[in-house]
Amino acid sequence: MSDPIKNRYEFVILFDVENGNPNGDPDAGNMPRLDPETGYGLVTDVCLKRKIRNYVETAKEGETGFGIYIKDGVPLNTSDNAGFHHAGIDGAAAMKPDDLKKAIKKREAEGVDVDHQVKEFMCENFFDIRTFGAVMTTMVKGNLNCGQIRGPVQLGFARSIDPIVPQEVTITRVAITTEADAEKKGTEMGRKYIVPYALYRCEGYVSANLAKKVTGFSEDDLKLLWQAILNMFELDRSAARGKMAVRELIIFKHDCELGYAPAWKLFDTVSVTRKADVISPRAYSDYTVTVDEAALPAGVTCTRMG
Repeated sequence: MSDPIKNRYEFVILFDVENGNPNGDPDAGNMPRLDPETGYGLVTDVCLKRKIRNYVETAKEGETGFGIYIKDGVPLNTSDNAGFHHAGIDGAAAMKPDDLKKAIKKREAEGVDVDHQVKEFMCENFFDIRTFGAVMTTMVKGNLNCGQIRGPVQLGFARSIDPIVPQEVTITRVAITTEADAEKKGTEMGRKYIVPYALYRCEGYVSANLAKKVTGFSEDDLKLLWQAILNMFELDRSAARGKMAVRELIIFKHDCELGYAPAWKLFDTVSVTRKADVISPRAYSDYTVTVDEAALPAGVTCTRMG
C-alpha cells in the first residue's frame, strides 16, 4: 500500500441512462426514484457505492487488501470474526456482549490493543471500509471505538439535470412455470418502468484528513476509486437498467490537506445546460458541460476524465 493521500478532493460524476431504470424504488412498485415536488430523478448514494464495490471486487479479485466488506452472500459476522481473530479472539460474533467485553479485557490485560488491531486489520484488508467507512455490529457489541469507522470518501444522491417522465411498459411472459399454470393461464402480462433518457449529476468528497487519521486511504486507492467510478456501469449490465454510462468525471484537487475553498463554490463552477434547440433530451450530446476554471481559487486544479 502507498501512503495516505495528502490532498483534499471534490468531484462531480455525470452519468446517463437510456431506456432503463437507474434506481428503482421498492416502496413505489420499483418505479424510478424521483423528487415528487419537482419531478427530478434521483439515484441514491447506496446504489452508486454498490456499483463501485462490485467493480473493485471484480478488478481486484483475490488480491490482498482489496476485499469487500459489504457484499452479496457473505455475512458481515464472517468478516468481523476475521478482525477479532487477528487480535487473538476467536468466535467473537457468536459471543454475548458481556462475554465479548470480557474477552477483550483479557487480551488488553495481556498487552494487546484490541481496538487498534481490529481497526487496522479491517482497514488494511477491506477496500470499501478504507474508502467509505463502515458500521460493524460485532465491534459495537464489544464497545470498541472501531465499530464505527468514518470513511474519507462520501457521495451525495445523484439528481437528474431535467425532470424525468418514467414510462410503464407492458411485457408478455410466455415462460410458464408449471403444467397446471399452462392449462389455466397460458401467457401472462407484466410491466416494467423505464426512463427514456436522463442525465444525472452526483457530487462527492474525499477527505485527506480522515484518510490520514482513520483509514489509511492511499494514493493507490484513489486511483482505483477514479477507475471504478468511470467503469461502474460497465460490469453491471442488465435489461432493467438499459444503457447506462459515466460520461464524465470532474475532479477538483486542493494542494493541501484541508483545502482552499468550500466545496459548494467548486461545484458551482460546473454547469450542465440543455442546448437551446432541444425540447426533450435523448442523448448526452443534447447538453453542454462547462467548467469555469477561471473562477477556481489559487491552489485548486481541475481534471476532467471520461
